[in-house]
Amino acid sequence: MTRITSLAQLEALYLPAPAAAATAKIAHAMTPHYRRLIEASPFAALATIGPEGIDCSPRGDRPGFVRIHDDKTLMMPDRRGNNRIDSLRNIVRDPRCAFLFLIPGSGTTMRANGLAHLSIDPELLESFAVEDKAPRSVIVLEIEELYFQCARAIIRSELWNPERHVDPATLPSPGSILAAMTEDQVGGTSYDTAWPERAKQTMW
Repeated sequence: MTRITSLAQLEALYLPAPAAAATAKIAHAMTPHYRRLIEASPFAALATIGPEGIDCSPRGDRPGFVRIHDDKTLMMPDRRGNNRIDSLRNIVRDPRCAFLFLIPGSGTTMRANGLAHLSIDPELLESFAVEDKAPRSVIVLEIEELYFQCARAIIRSELWNPERHVDPATLPSPGSILAAMTEDQVGGTSYDTAWPERAKQTMW
């Protein structure tokens, strides 16, 4: 396997240099257009880094779930999950963080890079409550860069094309994966059967 071992090699491979549009789109504070994209998004991938390595976690809620607090600050509620808190552990130890927003039906994705911290301010938590359930923490991102990503990846993948959707029945279920990894001590059919109701009761 031939590896690239220097920036010079890499940059020579990816000529010509980026066009003006690839750099002119970068903002260092909120713009009206970027506000509209973020407010329309119900899903974001959260990227963090820590001593054990990197982590990328799916985050989703109602459109606009990431709040634009001001032109330099985004706020993402940490909704209920599995309590592994991998991303949150990373943020406490290393503030470097990124959000990648997806908008169903749109090829445009939106990126926000910056430095994050966790807030447990009672009034802030309560302001994010849904069905009287507040998040246990809020990820506060101090914006360093904002920019949209071109649509090629969405177009190539046909992500929003219903004809390309995969039938879940053809994939390994969470219960079967757990059972295989634990010699049937965890998971199994009962896990999969109970999941829809468990999720419904613990969504927020």
